[in-house]
Amino acid sequence: MNDTPGWASPGSAPSDGQEPDRTGPARPTDQSGADQSDTPSNWSKEQPPPGQWSAPAPQGPPQAPTPPPPQPGQGWGAPPAGPGGYGYGAPGPGGPGYGAPGGPGYGYPGYGSPYGYPGPGGWGGPPPAAKPGVIPLRPLGVGEILDGAVSTMRTYWRTVLGISLTVAVVTEIIVVLLRGLVLDESAGSDVLNDPSATAGELGRAFGDVMLSSGAVALVTVVGSVFATALLTTVTSRAVLGKSVTTAEAWRDARPRLAKLFGLVFLLILIGAGIVAVGTLPGILIAVAGAAGPGAALAVIGGFGASLVAIWLLVRFSLASPALMLEKEGVRKSLNRSAKLVRGSWWRVFGIQLLAAVIANIVSSIIVIPFALIAAALSGDGIGGFVNGTGDLGWTFLVVSGIGAVIGSMLTFPISAGVAVLLYIDQRIRREALDLDLARAAGVQGYGAGTPGATAGS
Repeated sequence: MNDTPGWASPGSAPSDGQEPDRTGPARPTDQSGADQSDTPSNWSKEQPPPGQWSAPAPQGPPQAPTPPPPQPGQGWGAPPAGPGGYGYGAPGPGGPGYGAPGGPGYGYPGYGSPYGYPGPGGWGGPPPAAKPGVIPLRPLGVGEILDGAVSTMRTYWRTVLGISLTVAVVTEIIVVLLRGLVLDESAGSDVLNDPSATAGELGRAFGDVMLSSGAVALVTVVGSVFATALLTTVTSRAVLGKSVTTAEAWRDARPRLAKLFGLVFLLILIGAGIVAVGTLPGILIAVAGAAGPGAALAVIGGFGASLVAIWLLVRFSLASPALMLEKEGVRKSLNRSAKLVRGSWWRVFGIQLLAAVIANIVSSIIVIPFALIAAALSGDGIGGFVNGTGDLGWTFLVVSGIGAVIGSMLTFPISAGVAVLLYIDQRIRREALDLDLARAAGVQGYGAGTPGATAGS
């Protein structure tokens, strides 16, 4: 074995300065003219004619044996050897790092032996990342983020579905009571469908419809905030492979609920305010008398403002998990989200859009059949709702509410899980959070001797 650092080929040559051990009988030398009677007793009586044997040529320096063929399935080896082995060192005939076998090494440094030859530890690519929970502790792909959200729901289904079902039932009971006892949605719809209605009647009807929709949306947002707060705790523990009960999730999330509500409503106000500012000039022009140009300007301004609002909301979309998991205030959470999303806006937007599409598809598969059943059981049947004359009675509200509960029970975990895992993925990419997660999960020796993620990558 050479004294150079690294690893030489299997079956290394003798050490420098030492001759190989020559054992066994000595070969005969040229005995031309010598008497055959002088032949030692242990030699054969029949010897070749004199002058046909010559002394062996001097042996050159010992050569390193050819490395064995690769054996799949082995792990990483140590760094290759320098001169005399296969590895990196002085440049060979082919250029730096590509020396000929047996000379200055060829191969890529830091990945075991050259071109797949096994080192002492074996053969192969990088070792698999530790996976103590629902995701591997490394930068994640889109499929792994979605799979992690579904795996959390599947592995800890009692806690996840228990939280989602409780929040969905309470939310839908409040919505059904509001729509059945307080809000009069049918009156506003009748006026809006009446071509002979005056401008005042249309304005009041539009205001009633907006009030009803706003009240229902407010209740839905409150329920979503509760579900998000509790499921964020569950998902963050699932990454470490640790279960959590509903009571434990509530104790962990309760101190952060007020700030989470403030953050969510602030984001809603930011989005609505930007759209309102964009459409306001067109509305003012339309009110002044130029209805056509005003309407066109309102549409163009609203579209441009919507793009700005979407950009800002995606930029701040990781603020909720940052607020819950880092225990920071609203302002610091917004700054934290902006820092994590910077340079990855399209990726974050694409993953969240895909998750929203999947959640809506799952919800629609469940909600639409229940809505059709509710319409069929109501007084005017499905035809009445198609024509806009259906009665929103208690039967319709209850049956459609059951479908909404089942749909929310399945979509809450997907939305919350994707947001948390996307936040963790961005921190792994930028801050090597996987090392901290591995220590928290009790993974022994994770990251030892291997470089972690580079900040800002």
